[in-house]
Amino acid sequence: MPTTLTLKNIPDEVYSHLKAAAEMHRRSLNSEAIVCFETVLLLGKVTPGERLARARELRAKLGTVKFEASDIDTYKHQGRP
Repeated sequence: MPTTLTLKNIPDEVYSHLKAAAEMHRRSLNSEAIVCFETVLLLGKVTPGERLARARELRAKLGTVKFEASDIDTYKHQGRP
């Protein structure tokens, strides 16, 4: 069950970085803080083999789709002025 946590005396620089990251990822400050905690505290629980298996699983879902550099460039700029 989720628990509430209140943080006090967060250094200004840490807060600024968290706020910027939240905006960049389009998340709330709360959600960004949770992702940061999960990344740091739960990272060691995934073995390299598990991470590799997950990467292979994701790659397999793509099937035989191949992207050329020009395709990737087009997708990156799609919808941008």
